[in-house]
Amino acid sequence: MKAENPQKIEDILGDTRPAQSDSDQINYVAIIGLGVMGRGIAQAVSAAGLDILGIERNQEIAEESMEVIKQNLDHEIQRWAITKSERQSILSRIKITEDLEQVTECDIIIEAIDEDFKAKEDLLTNLDELCSENTIIISNTSTLNLTKLADKTNRADKIIGMHFLQPVPKVPLVEIVRALKTSDETFERVKQFAEQLNKTVVEVYEYPGFITSRVIVPMLNEAMHVLMEGIANAGDIDTAMRLGYNQPMGPLELADTIGLDELHTWMETLFHELGDLKYRPCPVLKKLVREGKLGKKTGEGFFKYNELGQKIS
Repeated sequence: MKAENPQKIEDILGDTRPAQSDSDQINYVAIIGLGVMGRGIAQAVSAAGLDILGIERNQEIAEESMEVIKQNLDHEIQRWAITKSERQSILSRIKITEDLEQVTECDIIIEAIDEDFKAKEDLLTNLDELCSENTIIISNTSTLNLTKLADKTNRADKIIGMHFLQPVPKVPLVEIVRALKTSDETFERVKQFAEQLNKTVVEVYEYPGFITSRVIVPMLNEAMHVLMEGIANAGDIDTAMRLGYNQPMGPLELADTIGLDELHTWMETLFHELGDLKYRPCPVLKKLVREGKLGKKTGEGFFKYNELGQKIS
């Protein structure tokens, strides 16, 4: 007598796995603004296996940004951090465009444009009109008022902040910032997205500077004052802080990595919002920004750098 096929447990109890809606799947991510931060986010997201739509003001800037990403990946190959096939796989998942309307195809949108409230406000207003009502819009702002930005849209519950740190592919942390009306559902979905990127999440409720920017800015500012007062040169300041406090990078090189113009904007915003003198930008910082010496992205700040951002003097 032929044995009957054993009955599966799913046939008896039904499939016990929680159903997952297609709308919950995050497969295609738009990143608006392919500067230093945007490129880093794009590389990290693509390396996690997700498709990227990178958007810039025009095609020329977008293509230049892609070239920088390629150079960064080539450097990773030289370090044996990735293989040539991994490089190709990462690049194959990144599409670039100047057409903002293509964001309608994306599951999540990350804006990483300059730290300017009016520019971000205008962008979020446009995105709110373009996207479906279920689309989550993420801002990478470091110091601006996320609730005020969210209030300019009709989806305040789906506006949230993700504050990545430089260099994005290597720093294992991201601050997820709740605006006043951000829903729990939005937070949980973005947290899952961050975990897909192998990031450790810290939850932050909106306040100027969040955790990382607010704590690090006074230290960087003080290091600049030590330099300005002639107490030590830039190299010795960084050596003292690296070796004395076990930091991977000295404060002045860290400032150059962030971007001196970006850091200046953070300080101005924190000084305006909190009124504390420890956030007032050091005159040395103001001088370098006026001269266009913005750190690693321009090849010179407190130190000089090659095209890969490696310190040369």
